[in-house]
Amino acid sequence: MLIGAIVAKDDTWLLWAIIIVWATVSLFLEQRYRWASTISGAIIALVGAMLLSNFKVIPMSAPVYDTVWDYIVPLSIPLLLFSSNILKIWKESRRLLVIFFVASIGTMIGTTVGFMILNQWIPYLNKIGAMMTGSYIGGGVNFAALSSKLETPSEMISSTVVADNSVMALYFMLLIALPSLPLIKKQFKSDYESKSTPESQQAYWEPKKIQLLDIAFSIASAVTLVAVSFKGADLIQQWMPQHNVVLTLIVSFLGDPYLLLTTLTLIVVAVWGDFFESLAGASEIGTFLIYIFFVVIGTPASFATIITTAPLLFIFVIIILVFNLGLSLIFGKIFGFKIEEILLASNATAGGPTTAAALGIGKGWTKVVGPILIIGTLGYVIGNYAGTLMYQLLTYLG
Repeated sequence: MLIGAIVAKDDTWLLWAIIIVWATVSLFLEQRYRWASTISGAIIALVGAMLLSNFKVIPMSAPVYDTVWDYIVPLSIPLLLFSSNILKIWKESRRLLVIFFVASIGTMIGTTVGFMILNQWIPYLNKIGAMMTGSYIGGGVNFAALSSKLETPSEMISSTVVADNSVMALYFMLLIALPSLPLIKKQFKSDYESKSTPESQQAYWEPKKIQLLDIAFSIASAVTLVAVSFKGADLIQQWMPQHNVVLTLIVSFLGDPYLLLTTLTLIVVAVWGDFFESLAGASEIGTFLIYIFFVVIGTPASFATIITTAPLLFIFVIIILVFNLGLSLIFGKIFGFKIEEILLASNATAGGPTTAAALGIGKGWTKVVGPILIIGTLGYVIGNYAGTLMYQLLTYLG
């Protein structure tokens, strides 16, 4: 009986080869074939990775995957923001902020409803609900912080992580597919309707003139911005006092490496706009890195583990996301929000700003990538507070 994966988790080079080759195949299929362009390369990358991991070809966790999260994702952010117009970004961000808070409220309502339905069958659900609230507003950082603060049993944390990862992989595919559905196209406005056809997507990939210096300057600038941001955030967390709420909030903002990276990149691009606008190839490199990220997102989704160890948690997480997305769609429809704003805001709460940016890039929603990175990072700050509040509420209801 085969217990482990064919490719071991410490077989670094082979895992890198599989990830990069499959990301390349996904891009190739998307550009070459109409059916693949309709599905999107992002879904092909995700589904392929899920199949490879569930059929034990590659492991569901490995240091290589952590490297993608720790290095590839941060590096892609500045590369994809070099063409951003900061004034337009702030204008767009105001709208996204509203729908982001609506999605966050949806998370809290969904958590409460899920708790009332499943509390008698799932132990420690008040703590798990608080952790998921923090996670589905402010990402995994808040999940870890709340699980530690609330002293949730490790076996429940593990089961919750399994359910969360599996559902999020499916949820991400749903968000990618929704804009293409006829009902959604009919009911919601979009700034990108002209880009939804395979022919127009093909035009995006037309060959561009790129010089070696363009690649060199793009990568050097991106690596420098990432290094300065992450080191700066680390120093701020270490040395800046947190004696009161105001200082704590400042550290929460400036001490977050992704928020600092986004902010610094936008400032640098605003100051030296002509230089960065003249760089060719930065967005292409960043997009390929994001496709590598798409592959890694699909690897942890273990359906067998979900069925045997966490079926009720699986349902609990689905309930939260149904209310998150459902409330966002209803509110967005009533107040005239565009479908890309609604889906990216929902993604930013549930999956964090990096996955939201990945969705925006994969769908060609270039104008809202910068804004959603900014708005999404606000969740890091409020997620912990929302999770703590939810713990108090669920404990009272229980």
